[in-house]
Amino acid sequence: MFEELKEEEIVNKVGGRFKLSTLVQKRMVALNTGAKPLVDVRGNDRMQIVLQEILEDRIYLDTSGEVREREQQLPAPEAAADE
Repeated sequence: MFEELKEEEIVNKVGGRFKLSTLVQKRMVALNTGAKPLVDVRGNDRMQIVLQEILEDRIYLDTSGEVREREQQLPAPEAAADE
């Protein structure tokens, strides 16, 4: 489960080990106090939820060190019309 933390990909995605640790801790607090998960993960393992949110670019630390959700891009209008 925690193999993702050993990978350099997740460390680099967040901007370093300190930022990764901070992001995980702050998001875990949010989930523990009632925040809704942003990804579908089997079970209720909050650590796995946080790691998946990071890997899917759903959350990040802003410049003040607060956890933020990334806004998901909607398909372009012409792409939606072609379907």
